[in-house]
This record gives sequence, C-alpha cells and structure tokens, in this order.
Amino acid sequence: MSTRRVERPAGEPASPAAGDRDRRLEAVLRELLALLGEDPEREGLRRTPARIAQALRFLTSGYGQTVEEAVRGAVFESDCHEMVVVKDIEFYSQCEHHMLPFFGRIHIGYLPAGRIIGLSKIARIVDLYARRLQVQERMTGQIADALMEVVRPQGVGVVVEASHFCMMMRGVQKQNSSTVSSAMRGSFRTDARTRMEFMELIRRGG
Repeated sequence: MSTRRVERPAGEPASPAAGDRDRRLEAVLRELLALLGEDPEREGLRRTPARIAQALRFLTSGYGQTVEEAVRGAVFESDCHEMVVVKDIEFYSQCEHHMLPFFGRIHIGYLPAGRIIGLSKIARIVDLYARRLQVQERMTGQIADALMEVVRPQGVGVVVEASHFCMMMRGVQKQNSSTVSSAMRGSFRTDARTRMEFMELIRRGG
C-alpha cells in the first residue's frame, strides 16, 4: 500500500546520502530565489533555503512512513458493531500541480466487524497521506482504503472538505470556493441506510 522505509537505530547519525540530499535541496532553493529576481545572500534570505528545506521535509514526511507504522498495532478485538465517526479532523496538504497548500476538514466513519482502531490513529492515517504532494480526490480514497485494510470493518466512509490556494491565490482567484470529495467502501457503498446514517451524523452540529 505504501512505500517501506528502513528504520535507523536510535542515536545513529543520518546517512551521508541524506545530508547530501539536504545540501542539494538548499542549493536548488537558493538558485530558485535568484531566478525569481532576489538576492539569496541578503540578510533576510540567507537562511531561507535551509528553512524552506526543513519545512518541505516536514510537509512531505508522509513519504517516509507506512500505514502499519502510523497505526503501531492499535487495532483491538471488540464486540462493537455500531458506527464509529470521527469528525472535523483538520489537515494540511500541498497540491501536486502547483505545490500550493490545500487544507480543511475530514470526516471519517466505519462500521466495525469485530475490530476497532485507536481514535488517534485515524488522525495519524490522515496525516500520513496529507503530508505528501496530493490531489484531494486521491487522498480521500487512500484514507478509506487504508482503514479498510488495517481494521477490516464492514465499511468505511470518508468525506473531505477543503479550500485550495491554487484556486484562491492564482488562476480564477475564487477565495470563497471549497471542494468536497467522498469515498465509500464496503457497506457504506452498498447499503443506502448506512451511508445516510453516516452523512446525517457528520451534518449534525456540536
């Protein structure tokens, strides 16, 4: 489902290759500033390439983690068979077309089939996929598929509401627009009553 990464023992320094990547990234960012007409050596910009590189490493940290690592075994046997809904999970991502932010809220529900997942791990799965270069539609489906694989419930529903800077800051410049996407899996797709219950629960205030 997601790219594996090799764990580095605690206390072991980063590899020379990782340090080389950081230096190359900073050099590219310094050149970018110059190509934009700025002076990368002026006082206010001298450390900017390093700051941007650090920010980008954090904002794309989802590439370096798997779903299994995010969940850390927090899936438990349970006789719960009622719908579980987590609303208003905030997320921040970057669109892969312009590398501009998009952000908003995610609502997730699932119908257990003998197993439940720790609630905080649902938010960690969201971050895993949000912290990559993304499109909203794909991210929505990835979150739903990950929960189906890890929890093996009867069904999963995911609804994402987001604002996109690529529409707000450039192009059509529609500051009040928002985009809603959904992914329904299992009983949320096949059973209209289950889907309606989920949609009603996430519409309720409070």
